[in-house]
Amino acid sequence: MNATRKSTASTEAQLVLENLKEAVAQALEKKRRLGQYAVTWKDGKAVLTGDDAPRAEPKE
Repeated sequence: MNATRKSTASTEAQLVLENLKEAVAQALEKKRRLGQYAVTWKDGKAVLTGDDAPRAEPKE
């Protein structure tokens, strides 16, 4: 099976990506307004952000 990879996404894929980005931005903003923490992914690790985010216990 030969698969070819396009250098740019289709118009439909770009539209889907933009809609997903907007939905995530709205969800994160809602969590911020409600004072809830959010879990995101950064540099291969889960990151908890927000005033009420659980604090990591120091390892002994």
